[in-house]
Amino acid sequence: MTTQSPAVPPLTLGPRLIRAEILVVFSVSLGASALVALVRLIGALTAPRELKGQQAVLVGSLAPGRPWLDLTLQLVGIAINVAPVGLVAYLLVRSGESMRSIGVDLREPRRDLVRGALLAAAIGGTGLAFYLAVYAAGINLNVVAGGLPEVWWRIPVLLLAAAQNGVLEEVLVSGYLLRRLEQAGWAPWRSVVVAALLRGSYHLYQGFGGFVGNVVMGLVFGRLYQRWGRAMPLVIAHTLIDAVAFAGYAALHGRVSWLP
Repeated sequence: MTTQSPAVPPLTLGPRLIRAEILVVFSVSLGASALVALVRLIGALTAPRELKGQQAVLVGSLAPGRPWLDLTLQLVGIAINVAPVGLVAYLLVRSGESMRSIGVDLREPRRDLVRGALLAAAIGGTGLAFYLAVYAAGINLNVVAGGLPEVWWRIPVLLLAAAQNGVLEEVLVSGYLLRRLEQAGWAPWRSVVVAALLRGSYHLYQGFGGFVGNVVMGLVFGRLYQRWGRAMPLVIAHTLIDAVAFAGYAALHGRVSWLP
């Protein structure tokens, strides 16, 4: 005679559980990055040189003079950095949802691509002008978008790093966080402001310009997510912005006078 296991009650997410879940997710991902970024900014502010005389390297060599080890470390680092997306996917499934619930899927490829490309063009152009302005004003570090050696895997790794940023930040901040805050009963604008401030906080290592610029970007991306109900166009836009920034820096640095 077999005994039947008692039915497991469905998982419910109240405000307290949502807060705990958000804390766990961001303590092992972008929240931890924000803390490191704050410490790095304090270090830059207390250094003998002014901010514009210091560098913030976005993608740099991890094993100078050892290209194969460097490549391996770059790929391992990208895989580790994007791992929290898997955690978010698991938590969504546990609560009876899925990545589709935040619009990370392939249901609307053409519309997502068009929206993402247009958004990237608008944000990318204004972002570059803003960076040059705040750097000239002395409130930002010199952002080195691509500090990799000139080896065959340089551009592929830069593009992978751009995709990592797009997927990680937009799935966690634009999709997951805003959905959970909505489920917790937060007002739409309050959620967007908190998400935008979080986005700015983990860019503090670039200086005050990096913080402000990313807060503005977060406000735009957050409202668009709430309007579209899809994070996929934002993933595409962010990936394109970073891909152009990384590859463009690698191609233009030292060849044009206007790029620090």
